[in-house]
Amino acid sequence: MGLLDRLRRRKAAPVVALDPADPSLVVLVEARDAAQADSAVLLGLDLERPVLVRHHLVGLPDAAAVAQAAELLGQDGYTVAPAPDGSPLAVHASRTQVLTALSASQERSRMAGLAQRLGGDVDGYDVLVHPS
Repeated sequence: MGLLDRLRRRKAAPVVALDPADPSLVVLVEARDAAQADSAVLLGLDLERPVLVRHHLVGLPDAAAVAQAAELLGQDGYTVAPAPDGSPLAVHASRTQVLTALSASQERSRMAGLAQRLGGDVDGYDVLVHPS
Protein backbone atom coordinates (compact mmCIF):
# COMPACT_ATOMS: atom_id res chain seq x y z
CA MET A 1 0.00 0.00 0.00
CA GLY A 2 1.46 3.30 -1.06
CA LEU A 3 1.36 6.66 0.64
CA LEU A 4 -1.44 7.88 -1.61
CA ASP A 5 -3.61 4.88 -0.69
CA ARG A 6 -3.06 5.50 3.03
CA LEU A 7 -4.00 9.16 2.65
CA ARG A 8 -7.17 8.26 0.79
CA ARG A 9 -8.19 5.84 3.52
CA ARG A 10 -7.60 8.37 6.28
CA LYS A 11 -10.82 10.13 7.06
CA ALA A 12 -11.11 13.48 8.72
CA ALA A 13 -12.86 13.51 12.05
CA PRO A 14 -16.47 14.60 11.66
CA VAL A 15 -17.15 18.18 12.72
CA VAL A 16 -19.36 18.18 15.79
CA ALA A 17 -21.92 20.97 15.52
CA LEU A 18 -21.98 23.32 18.48
CA ASP A 19 -25.43 24.27 19.75
CA PRO A 20 -26.00 28.05 19.78
CA ALA A 21 -28.33 27.59 22.78
CA ASP A 22 -25.64 25.81 24.83
CA PRO A 23 -25.10 27.99 27.94
CA SER A 24 -21.60 26.57 28.48
CA LEU A 25 -20.24 28.23 25.33
CA VAL A 26 -18.06 31.27 25.97
CA VAL A 27 -17.25 34.16 23.67
CA LEU A 28 -13.65 33.84 22.56
CA VAL A 29 -13.58 36.83 20.21
CA GLU A 30 -15.93 39.67 19.32
CA ALA A 31 -15.59 41.39 15.96
CA ARG A 32 -17.79 44.48 16.07
CA ASP A 33 -15.59 47.01 14.26
CA ALA A 34 -16.03 46.65 10.49
CA ALA A 35 -12.78 48.57 9.94
CA GLN A 36 -10.73 45.98 11.84
CA ALA A 37 -9.29 43.20 9.67
CA ASP A 38 -10.46 39.68 10.45
CA SER A 39 -6.85 38.51 10.45
CA ALA A 40 -6.20 40.91 13.36
CA VAL A 41 -9.36 39.80 15.18
CA LEU A 42 -8.41 36.12 14.91
CA LEU A 43 -4.71 36.57 15.67
CA GLY A 44 -3.55 33.98 18.17
CA LEU A 45 -6.60 31.73 17.95
CA ASP A 46 -6.41 27.98 17.46
CA LEU A 47 -7.88 27.82 13.97
CA GLU A 48 -7.68 24.03 13.81
CA ARG A 49 -10.80 23.25 15.83
CA PRO A 50 -14.41 24.00 14.99
CA VAL A 51 -15.98 27.05 16.60
CA LEU A 52 -19.45 28.54 16.63
CA VAL A 53 -19.60 31.76 14.61
CA ARG A 54 -22.55 33.98 15.52
CA HIS A 55 -23.42 36.94 13.27
CA HIS A 56 -25.64 39.76 14.58
CA LEU A 57 -28.22 40.94 12.03
CA VAL A 58 -30.06 44.01 13.31
CA GLY A 59 -32.60 46.55 12.12
CA LEU A 60 -34.46 44.25 9.77
CA PRO A 61 -37.57 46.11 8.62
CA ASP A 62 -40.25 43.50 9.30
CA ALA A 63 -41.07 39.87 10.07
CA ALA A 64 -40.97 39.01 6.35
CA ALA A 65 -37.31 40.11 6.19
CA VAL A 66 -36.51 38.02 9.27
CA ALA A 67 -38.19 34.99 7.66
CA GLN A 68 -36.35 35.52 4.39
CA ALA A 69 -33.02 35.80 6.23
CA ALA A 70 -33.77 32.55 8.08
CA GLU A 71 -34.68 30.79 4.83
CA LEU A 72 -31.62 31.96 2.90
CA LEU A 73 -29.15 31.32 5.71
CA GLY A 74 -30.69 27.96 6.57
CA GLN A 75 -29.72 26.71 3.12
CA ASP A 76 -26.07 27.07 4.15
CA GLY A 77 -26.42 25.43 7.55
CA TYR A 78 -27.00 28.52 9.67
CA THR A 79 -29.33 28.44 12.63
CA VAL A 80 -31.26 31.70 12.90
CA ALA A 81 -32.69 32.70 16.27
CA PRO A 82 -34.05 35.89 17.80
CA ALA A 83 -31.43 38.06 19.46
CA PRO A 84 -31.67 37.95 23.25
CA ASP A 85 -32.38 41.68 23.47
CA GLY A 86 -36.02 40.88 22.69
CA SER A 87 -36.19 42.84 19.45
CA PRO A 88 -38.24 40.88 16.91
CA LEU A 89 -36.26 42.49 14.08
CA ALA A 90 -32.81 41.41 15.26
CA VAL A 91 -31.48 37.86 14.87
CA HIS A 92 -28.38 35.79 15.43
CA ALA A 93 -27.21 33.60 12.56
CA SER A 94 -24.95 30.84 13.91
CA ARG A 95 -22.98 28.04 12.32
CA THR A 96 -20.21 25.67 13.42
CA GLN A 97 -17.16 25.87 11.21
CA VAL A 98 -13.39 25.76 11.16
CA LEU A 99 -12.62 29.44 10.86
CA THR A 100 -9.86 31.13 8.91
CA ALA A 101 -9.22 34.81 8.39
CA LEU A 102 -10.36 34.40 4.78
CA SER A 103 -13.58 32.55 5.64
CA ALA A 104 -14.37 35.08 8.39
CA SER A 105 -13.91 37.95 5.95
CA GLN A 106 -16.05 36.24 3.31
CA GLU A 107 -18.85 35.51 5.77
CA ARG A 108 -18.74 39.04 7.21
CA SER A 109 -19.10 40.45 3.70
CA ARG A 110 -21.87 38.00 2.86
CA MET A 111 -23.84 38.88 5.98
CA ALA A 112 -23.46 42.60 5.28
CA GLY A 113 -24.74 42.12 1.73
CA LEU A 114 -27.69 40.01 2.86
CA ALA A 115 -28.65 42.45 5.60
CA GLN A 116 -28.44 45.37 3.19
CA ARG A 117 -30.65 43.60 0.62
CA LEU A 118 -33.20 42.93 3.35
CA GLY A 119 -33.11 46.51 4.64
CA GLY A 120 -31.12 45.86 7.81
CA ASP A 121 -27.55 45.95 9.06
CA VAL A 122 -24.94 43.72 10.68
CA ASP A 123 -23.42 44.43 14.07
CA GLY A 124 -20.40 42.14 13.73
CA TYR A 125 -19.87 38.57 14.81
CA ASP A 126 -18.70 36.53 17.81
CA VAL A 127 -16.66 33.35 17.97
CA LEU A 128 -17.81 30.95 20.70
CA VAL A 129 -16.17 27.79 22.05
CA HIS A 130 -16.47 25.37 24.94
CA PRO A 131 -14.12 26.43 27.72
CA SER A 132 -11.15 24.10 28.00
